[in-house]
Amino acid sequence: MLPLLNALSTLLAVLFIAYVVFILIPFIRHKPTQPGVVEDFAWHYFIPCRDEEVVIAETISRARTDFPHAHVWVIDDDSDDDTSSIANRFADTDDHVHVVQRRRPQARTGKGDALNAAYAQLNAWLPTDADRSRIIVGVVDADGEMAPNALEIVSSATVFGDPRVGAAQTAVWMKNRGDKTPYPGRGRMVNRFGSYLLRMQDLEFRTVIAAMQSLRTKTGTVGLGGNGQFTRLSVLDAIAQQYGEPWHGALLEDYELGLHVLLAGYENRHVYETHVSQEALPDIRRLITQRTRWAQGNIQCVKYIGDIVRSPNFDAAGLIEICYYLVLPFLQVIGAASVVGLAAFRIVSGVSDPATLIGEPAAFAGLLALVVTFSIAPFAMWGPIYRKRCEPSAPFWTGVAWGFGSWLYVYYMYICIFRAFWRILTGKTGWAKTRRNAEAHVAGATAVEV
Repeated sequence: MLPLLNALSTLLAVLFIAYVVFILIPFIRHKPTQPGVVEDFAWHYFIPCRDEEVVIAETISRARTDFPHAHVWVIDDDSDDDTSSIANRFADTDDHVHVVQRRRPQARTGKGDALNAAYAQLNAWLPTDADRSRIIVGVVDADGEMAPNALEIVSSATVFGDPRVGAAQTAVWMKNRGDKTPYPGRGRMVNRFGSYLLRMQDLEFRTVIAAMQSLRTKTGTVGLGGNGQFTRLSVLDAIAQQYGEPWHGALLEDYELGLHVLLAGYENRHVYETHVSQEALPDIRRLITQRTRWAQGNIQCVKYIGDIVRSPNFDAAGLIEICYYLVLPFLQVIGAASVVGLAAFRIVSGVSDPATLIGEPAAFAGLLALVVTFSIAPFAMWGPIYRKRCEPSAPFWTGVAWGFGSWLYVYYMYICIFRAFWRILTGKTGWAKTRRNAEAHVAGATAVEV
């Protein structure tokens, strides 16, 4: 049994290191996207909302100021607060603001359903002779702030200027990443830990996730996120014609949409030269709730592997990348189980012979080197990279500290993955909405599940 566990752990570790190398190289060699002509396209923003009164007014105002030619579609998913009235006040005085009003029992059935409702209302509003290939639908969270150059970048000749491109995903930044007191009035340690979580989420999105997208750019498998995504209306039509509606039931409806774009024969793009800013979460309970939903949505998309394998739209590299990503939660569970098994074996052996807990000094040194190489370094290296790319004014040793912080931070995902599998096994498929920071500070809430 021990040789099998050792072999399995080694194989998974080597696969992971190879993956890290594969995402790091294209990320470092990334070539900038050149701006395009915004006026070549018509723009529509979908903003799904449920109980978003603390952020929605600012989001609408910023979108209308930064992108005056874009239409804003606020989707009120039967909010219990003033979200609907706030949005309607904008719509009453601005013909570029529209409210998509949903009511229970049809409402609160997931983000995908809310976006489908906006798609239907946009179709009813558009003239029948509209060039739907030149209409771009963006999805922005209620707390999202698109960078002012967003439309210029996604209008590029290499993004929507290319008729083969069906969708694009912008980079994601955390707008409160530098907040030192995310919990005013609370203790120093609470604020320090909250500030640490904010910074780690920004590092995660701007380096690790961006690097994953850089690899996917090479393999033709770029994934879409739920904030800062753009899709041609004609491509949404093609997906709706094949599947009934553009968005579907996975809790990771954004990544699912990206898969459907690829399966429909179009390409996705990731653009690093613009971004959408959103709130990072300073509370570990809300972070785990959010990421459990993401992990569960990822697992739900495994059902598409058969379609991907049969599709002529993926080459060998794309097939390997996308299948690896989809089965990664299963590999992480297997890897965690093998590590626990090895640790348990060593502890049991140590009970009868305490010397075996450490072993020979040379063997222990070798084991320590393996831990550093396969467990610490692949995560810690992102701290200095993040400092150089994103926070160049920060001291060098701060980047090193961020790197070790990233290594510790990443272990939260094991909690989320096991929770996600447990939810699937127990038949829980409800969509857990994470509370906004301002709302959570007032209400002390973590999430609401529907």
